[in-house]
Amino acid sequence: MKIKNLFLISVLLVAGCVTYHSPDRDTWGTYLRGASFDSMTETSRTAKRPVFLGAGGKTISQIKHSEKYEYGDKATNDTALAVAYMADLEFALYDALRKPGISVQRAGTDVVVILVRDAIMELDVADISRDGADTLKTISKILNKYDATFIEIAGYTDATRDTRAANALSSDMASRTAVFLAQHDIIPQRMFIVGRGSSRPIAAQDDVGRLTNRRVEIRISPAR
Repeated sequence: MKIKNLFLISVLLVAGCVTYHSPDRDTWGTYLRGASFDSMTETSRTAKRPVFLGAGGKTISQIKHSEKYEYGDKATNDTALAVAYMADLEFALYDALRKPGISVQRAGTDVVVILVRDAIMELDVADISRDGADTLKTISKILNKYDATFIEIAGYTDATRDTRAANALSSDMASRTAVFLAQHDIIPQRMFIVGRGSSRPIAAQDDVGRLTNRRVEIRISPAR
């Protein structure tokens, strides 16, 4: 019995040390079937809502209700529910992601997780690192709990590459992240995936700033 228990413990330890590798690019379409490959806007969320609901998605008002919102204007009540729901989501992400290179910010009713590339990707190859996999598992777990949301996964690069290369690299980062989330039970019908190249820098284009501009942003918006 002791030998058997030691064997099981060894297997678990080895499994916990296995490095994650993205699946073959040829299979990404299977994981991301139902995702949208464009920016998440109010119009695109409205258009995607029937697909999202048809895939088992729910709106915030369907899963969160309080007697104090029972009366009054529906739009006002839905907004109040969304604000409270997203505040809880923001706190959960902030509390779980206290790591270098990662920040959680509020943008209106949306929540944005900024993941500097070096915090989630291998330094010398285009793939998710072991630490990055742990971080994305944490994010997936929280997003599965707060599932009445749409998700935009956007990749960004610095300005050292030409436009075509920058767009390709940023799309690769966004898609790899999206595939990982899909492998961890995030339905692709929630996702908007986009590579924005070197646009929208958030830091100077010097040696230090470029490290910050290479990033993946996960923008989370309430479904209502």
